[in-house]
Order: sequence, then structure tokens, then C-alpha cells
Amino acid sequence: MSAPVIPVTLGTDQASSRLHEFTVIDVRTPAEYGSGHLPGAVNIPLDTLRRALPEIRHAAEQGDVLVVCASGARSENACKQLAAEGIPTATLSGGTGAWASQGHELHRPAVCETPRNTWSMERQVRFSAGSLVLIGVLLGFLVHPALLLVPAAVASGLVLSAVTNTCAMAVMLGKLPHNRPRGVDLEAALAELRRR
Repeated sequence: MSAPVIPVTLGTDQASSRLHEFTVIDVRTPAEYGSGHLPGAVNIPLDTLRRALPEIRHAAEQGDVLVVCASGARSENACKQLAAEGIPTATLSGGTGAWASQGHELHRPAVCETPRNTWSMERQVRFSAGSLVLIGVLLGFLVHPALLLVPAAVASGLVLSAVTNTCAMAVMLGKLPHNRPRGVDLEAALAELRRR
């Protein structure tokens, strides 16, 4: 019986010094990826991870795999999913936010269908949750008290999100058209992983 695979967490300086050794997989939405990503990163959105398992396994057999996202939460989740499949990976602590704040380069394609002002998924979730709470409270006081269940449901969802380190709202928002710009080609990303 083989030993269980345990994901590793790397700081930005550790990852930077070894970046050329890694196959970097960015699990953010295509819009987030297009707004700036680690040099050489391949975009495999978190919700397509299962489909990419054979290619990620192949990349891991060729060398080390570094999984990144905006803050580190989605990449940690992806690393756990991959570990359950026996695929060793590392995650970048603090994600691309920490990478950029430490002065490391983010690659921004010159020609990209993604607007430069695309909000990060974390910001979209905060905006959506805050809006639902505010609207629910206002409607609860102005229309009917039963509508106060809306902010209560959002609060419950946020607590569950923190406890499980997952976010159903982020998954739903990731499916919106502005987070899936035209021209995103998962097959091209998978082919890039096969070539590694």
C-alpha cells in the first residue's frame, strides 16, 4: 500500500525560486486568469479539475505541480482533490495576491478578451453576499418579516463556507458569462499539460 499524498504549501519566495521547475496550474475562472497570472501558468478552472485529471497526473509524473488561485483557498481545495487521486501537488500560500504583493511578475496577455477591471472571485462573492443581506434586511422591514430569512440564509452559507473551506456562491458566480469569456479553450490547456 502506498503512502497517502499530502499537499505541500509554498511561500511566494520558495515558489519563485523554483518556478521554472513547476507545471503551474491556475484554478481561477478564465476572467481572473486573464487579468494576470503566474508566468507559464495553465488555466484549469476548479470546476473542470475532474476532467483534467489524466493530464494533471501526466504533468505530475514529469515534475512538480504548483496549483494557484487568487488567495490560496481554491488551490488548497484543488490540491486536496488531487491528493485524493494520488497526485502530488503544492499550493501557493496567499495565491496570486501574495505573489503580486511581494513584487513578483504577473503575466498579462497583450491580447485578451477579458477586461482588465475584472473583479476577483473573492470580491464578487463579498459584493453578492453583502447585496443579498442588505436587500433581504430592507425587504424584511419594508415588505414582510419573513424576508429576513434571506440574510439569515446568506449568513448560514458564509459560516458553512468558512467551516468547509468551500464556496457554493463562488462556484455559481464562476459560471456567469463575464467569468467565462469567449475564446477560453480548455482543450488547449489540456494539450499544453500533455506536452509537459
